[in-house]
Amino acid sequence: MTVLVAGATGFVGRHLVPELLAAGNDVTALVRDASSYDPPEGVSVVEGDLNDRDSLDGIFEGIDAAYYLVHSMGESGDFMQQDRNAARNFANAARGTDVSRVVYLSGLGGERATLSDHLKSRREVEHILANGDYDLTVLRAAIIIGDDSVSFRIVQQLAERLPLMITPQWVRTECQPIAIDDVVAYLVGVLANPETAGETFEIGGPDVLTYGEMVLTTGEIIDKKATMVPVPVLTPKLSAYWVDLVTDVPKDVAHPLILGLKTRTVVEDNRIRSAIPVELTPFEDAVRQAVE
Repeated sequence: MTVLVAGATGFVGRHLVPELLAAGNDVTALVRDASSYDPPEGVSVVEGDLNDRDSLDGIFEGIDAAYYLVHSMGESGDFMQQDRNAARNFANAARGTDVSRVVYLSGLGGERATLSDHLKSRREVEHILANGDYDLTVLRAAIIIGDDSVSFRIVQQLAERLPLMITPQWVRTECQPIAIDDVVAYLVGVLANPETAGETFEIGGPDVLTYGEMVLTTGEIIDKKATMVPVPVLTPKLSAYWVDLVTDVPKDVAHPLILGLKTRTVVEDNRIRSAIPVELTPFEDAVRQAVE
């Protein structure tokens, strides 16, 4: 199968591309600037900007399936509008082509929950992509644990740099993090399983923890023990500015993520476990792999 990966240069894309090759697929990476991308051996490269519809003409030629691993946080301007435009351009560019499957990695969070702008944008992209002339498979994940995951970088740097934390109430919110290797296993697996076409799945690791437990456990693993004192007056919005002082994550990325931490992100639908058997990585093992 010939597969296009939009977002090949991102955190998940860099892990996914080699595994798609190992599974016997022909892989094409969609990048804005081919001169800045050093692809794995055997990967073809096409240039295109998802915010420029004209630049996408012809990118789906010879493509059977595609992965959409794109978000606009960290870009200048309104990231929700850019996410919206990019998804529409992608879906429109695929019309009339031979693309039969698209796989999108979205964000975990209950449909009825009060979602942050970040998670609302992920949901909106799901709906836009679902209007394309192909079968869409959506995987929804919470924090992905990996050495270059922005979300995990916030957790790790809080553990490293603050022995005593006056923390907001969201440290008690439950989350079901998942190791990057397990995310990739699911992404590769759904493409090989035609029964997952047109379906939405929730994916998570074997452990459900609060955000506070994630920070404290990460601190123990890196030998940086910390103490947390949650206080009700520190809102997610205020704590976003607090995170600016402690971590090196750009605020255009950190703030939307922090504002989403009030939403419980735990898997409620385990159908993926039957469709794609994956031996899930415990949280502590995933953290050890990431920090090594």
